[in-house]
Amino acid sequence: MSTVNLDQLCAQYGWQMAKEVYDAIKKQAETHITKSLGVLQEDGVYAFFLYQVSRGSREKPGADKLKEQAAEFLKKADIQAFRNAGDPLQAVRDQLANDLDQLLLAKRLLEQALIYARYHAKALG
Repeated sequence: MSTVNLDQLCAQYGWQMAKEVYDAIKKQAETHITKSLGVLQEDGVYAFFLYQVSRGSREKPGADKLKEQAAEFLKKADIQAFRNAGDPLQAVRDQLANDLDQLLLAKRLLEQALIYARYHAKALG
């Protein structure tokens, strides 16, 4: 496997997350991304994906986009549980939770990407 600049990947996906969520829910994008970041930091990767699935009708389009982008990001970052994952919740529950190093790396990478996404969403709004 070639070497990947993970910060650059975080920045690229942070922009993509912000753009997709903003296109879906406009002005609520920054708030949704900020809340999602808080859930990730306080409760972990599984809770982050569960939070996206649990959103109501107003936030649902943005949450779906954020979930898709986050799963694609983790796949691109070579988090093993996401290589062939269809359902991110199942990937975390069945595989990622069993590998503490990968779980902590996934959390840290998602945090950084969401921080970038929050600032991008603010700039878009």
